[in-house]
Amino acid sequence: MAAGQSDIFHHIRDSHVFELPWGTEIPVPFGISKFMLLQVVAGLLTVLIFQGLAKRIASGEPARGRWWNFWELLAVFVRDEVVRPSVGTGHHDHDDEGHHSGDGSHDAVAVQVGHPADKYLPFVWTVFFFILFNNLLGAIPWLGTATGHLCVTGALALTTFAYVVKCGTEESGVVGFWKSIAPSMDIPGIIGPPVKLMIWVIEFAGLLIKHLVLAIRLFANIMAGHTVLAVILGFIAQAAAADQSWIFYMVAPASVFGQVAIGLLELFVAFLQAYVFSMLASLFIGMAVHPH
Repeated sequence: MAAGQSDIFHHIRDSHVFELPWGTEIPVPFGISKFMLLQVVAGLLTVLIFQGLAKRIASGEPARGRWWNFWELLAVFVRDEVVRPSVGTGHHDHDDEGHHSGDGSHDAVAVQVGHPADKYLPFVWTVFFFILFNNLLGAIPWLGTATGHLCVTGALALTTFAYVVKCGTEESGVVGFWKSIAPSMDIPGIIGPPVKLMIWVIEFAGLLIKHLVLAIRLFANIMAGHTVLAVILGFIAQAAAADQSWIFYMVAPASVFGQVAIGLLELFVAFLQAYVFSMLASLFIGMAVHPH
């Protein structure tokens, strides 16, 4: 690839500058990297949007306006279709209609307010929207996608692992949680302890691998999409460098159409990968708090 054409890969690598058209570069201040700054922007967007939404629904009235309705719709979707079904109710499961007293009156005390899984919502909501905003920032030309870097997705997976351990420990206790990693087995004789230890080590490795897959899945899907965009865009530069001008006029329209099509697909992937990460995180939380 000719000198300078490698800049088309700026979306999938971190740097200390924002690369603009015509070779213009804007340095990132304070010695931080581009992806670090974009993560701060994603975090601020999450805080500002949902602080605004919270103020509008604090009185119990529904949010008004398409902008606020859109974010409320996403938040309710994550709650009702991701967290609650994935985490479940465990031993809290009961008749949501409550119980009736002997005289036929409704026992209001027995009616559950909310859902047992709702206490895990703040974490899953934060993860979902943080990933989503990072993915969407990558759709803006000359910015970048922090979730296309393995260090970023690895930090997200490590945070999820720590939260899963925290939730499991709070539910079952320190000893109870770590014992629940391996299924209970009735193995008589002297071979019992070493077999149980071996199974526990395997299950613990599986727990680590599940969270490692969280990092690799998100990183690979985001990086692959932007790599395809970069390669298609590179076709135009290669055709422009060719001696035959007719090649450029054939390749350029096809490449632009491919950019638009893949770009629209990347918007879908931005939402999909945030959903997948949140769904798997919710499943892991459910497995930790309801081991049986």
